[in-house]
Amino acid sequence: MAASTPQLTVDELAARAGVTVRTLRFYTAKGLLPPPELGPRRVGRYGPEHLGRLELIEELQRQGLTLAAIERYLAQLPEDIGSLDLAIHRALVASWTPEAAEEADRAQLSRRAGRELSDTDVDNLVAMGALHRTGDPDTFKIDPGLLPLGVRVLDVPIPLETMLAARAVVRLHSRSAAHDLHRLFRDTVWRPYRESDPDPAELERMKELSGQIQPLLVQAIVTAFQRSLAEELTGSTE
Repeated sequence: MAASTPQLTVDELAARAGVTVRTLRFYTAKGLLPPPELGPRRVGRYGPEHLGRLELIEELQRQGLTLAAIERYLAQLPEDIGSLDLAIHRALVASWTPEAAEEADRAQLSRRAGRELSDTDVDNLVAMGALHRTGDPDTFKIDPGLLPLGVRVLDVPIPLETMLAARAVVRLHSRSAAHDLHRLFRDTVWRPYRESDPDPAELERMKELSGQIQPLLVQAIVTAFQRSLAEELTGSTE
């Protein structure tokens, strides 16, 4: 795991991740979560990487993965993976089910964020898509995949107008990419397959396999975007 300064107690870690202490200790006993570092008086302290890994485990649980499958998933991650990369993994996993929003009031939201959130902070999180307003001004829908990333961005001096514009650009091009990919699969895979007159059992199997392609496509798009962005940033400094 990446080096960091553990600062959270077991109760604080559980509150930040929205789980019980019992659940946290269960994951540790199963080897899914590394043990804490021992501080003064041998009190266990947890860092950002513990939180990121715990949130990823919870998201994988929500997706219906078994503990054995989660263990295999985590085993594929680099040993020194940092909290930001863990948050990106969680955002990718959460994107497999877009309707996974959770409701929280202002106090619950602050506990999940690990800090008191000002009205400006909330506005920025809404602009990033990490929060969605409801009819109650003190209740919000949380995107569990985007919230950890959104909280990290709060300390970066980016104007609200820039965040809104950036979100509009991402949504525009994401929608265009989704449309083109759907048309590609429809015309080159689904249409020829249906025209081959498959039996009902094979058709259902093909639908299941098509559903499994979605997370692979999402990861491929994010990876391609990260590389393109890195190239753009490198070019702008030359």
